[in-house]
Amino acid sequence: MLSANLTKRETTGAFALIDSLVRHNVKHIFGYPGGAILPIYDELYAWEKEGFIEHILVRHEQGAAHASDAYARATGKVGVCFATSGPGATNLVTGIATAHMDSIPMVIITGQVGRSFIGTDAFQEIDIFGITLPIVKHSYVVRDTKDMSRIVAAAFFIAKYGRPGPVLIDVPKDVGLEPCDYLPVEPGNINLLGCPPILNNNTKRIEQAANLIKQSNQPLLYVGGGAVISGAYKEIEELSNYLQIPVATTLMGKGIIDENTPLSLGMLGMHGTVYANYAVSECDLLIALGARFDDRVTGKLDEFACHAQVIHVDIDPAEVGKNRIPQVGIVGEVKEIIQELLNFIRQNAKPNHEQTQPWRKRLARWRSEYPLLIPKNAQNLSPQEVISEVSKYASKAYWTTDVGQHQMWAAQFVRTSQRRWITSAGLGTMGYGLPAAIGAQIAHPDSQVICISGDSSFQMNMQELGTVAQYSLPVKIMIINNRWQGMVRQWQQAFYGERYSHSNMEKGAPNFIQLAEAFGIKGILIKNRSELTDSIQMIMEYDGPIVVDFQVIPDANCYPMVAPGKSNAQMIGV
Repeated sequence: MLSANLTKRETTGAFALIDSLVRHNVKHIFGYPGGAILPIYDELYAWEKEGFIEHILVRHEQGAAHASDAYARATGKVGVCFATSGPGATNLVTGIATAHMDSIPMVIITGQVGRSFIGTDAFQEIDIFGITLPIVKHSYVVRDTKDMSRIVAAAFFIAKYGRPGPVLIDVPKDVGLEPCDYLPVEPGNINLLGCPPILNNNTKRIEQAANLIKQSNQPLLYVGGGAVISGAYKEIEELSNYLQIPVATTLMGKGIIDENTPLSLGMLGMHGTVYANYAVSECDLLIALGARFDDRVTGKLDEFACHAQVIHVDIDPAEVGKNRIPQVGIVGEVKEIIQELLNFIRQNAKPNHEQTQPWRKRLARWRSEYPLLIPKNAQNLSPQEVISEVSKYASKAYWTTDVGQHQMWAAQFVRTSQRRWITSAGLGTMGYGLPAAIGAQIAHPDSQVICISGDSSFQMNMQELGTVAQYSLPVKIMIINNRWQGMVRQWQQAFYGERYSHSNMEKGAPNFIQLAEAFGIKGILIKNRSELTDSIQMIMEYDGPIVVDFQVIPDANCYPMVAPGKSNAQMIGV
């Protein structure tokens, strides 16, 4: 119910926009103002004053995109961000592409020059509609004020429909200012011809999948981000336990099941566990759930699960058969398909656990023979030990990461659960971790949020410490500082004859502790292994934001590793 102050306001395009966002249950917007979007910010001022919505001021528009992306990942809701025209809009592009690659629902609202100036190369005019076409699900330019509410409702619907993704709404300045006869469109009350209801008529394919499972001696579940988006946590756990099928996850699928269970093999792929990669190389049935057979998982594609028949379940029909032709392809919500499959198996064929028991024993032997190793020495910190120790004190935390070695070590050693693993997987965006931590903390103000970053990644968006300070967000920022672009250095060492071209970051590096303190944030330097355990306990108990500079050994490599062009069974560092 709107307050008297808001009902008296003139119903302009900006009013229609903010009212529509509030009707769609938007509680937080991440953004940065500027000339073309000022009419919208002026309207936002009144709504914030009445407590209907809160705007989080970032220090760079890329931070707004990443924060709203992480907000969506941590909640399952649509993330929203604002930016002005020109450079404000183009600064969002990396964040939009990040969300697009990982199928994250977002609505991006940009200011634009007035309608009469479009196409004249006016000050801060840019065709953000055209620039972002390849990296959004859909785009709108609001050319008629009366269309605002309908467009917002459509954008929210499209962002969540089927395979989720980002939707752009570009709003010319005069549209925000122009009065209109405002007729609100309620959430879901929209009929889009291009988005028909998703109907599952997969009875025959469910039966075919069940028959393949019944015949299999060495089945494996390969679970990706689509299962997380679908919310299929309970269903995958039930499927795995009922049929006693081991589970390997992608980077995006991490957290879908309890990683401490014997049936969890951890992550597979380029830096996956040895036993997960051996499992996918030896399985006779691969059940892919919300996964897209991307190159970082498959390695040499024609040798990926080459002994296996494939069942592929995905909401996006374009993914089924794109990289690997399945014996059974099923298009639909992962959660619903698993429920149907379980119901069919319970009614028609009880599982034969004895048939698959030798397979599980073989996997257990591989797990014992090839564990993930945590290097330890008398004094110096290893990055693996730091991340492993942090994980022990944060079983219920939300984790964000940047991109590089530290991301892969975090994927290997952090144990987490549903929607608590937030990382840039498809695009591999350095600079993602800190603004993502902001988004996760705003979404869950009473939860612990930990950002695992590298010294190189952190420097890409370290200005967002200003946002952390302004809103007193108690995020724990762990910098794994090896003074290198770590993954670049590792590749230069392994594949480029140790020619370390522009990957050393020691010269010109900031003092991260003094940097944190300049923002009024506590900073801690940890160099020695003897300080580690006590320091981590103190960090976790600290009641505010904190930046920790872990100065780790500089030449640690992330293993196991599947080299480019090799199969998953051919790992380096095993």
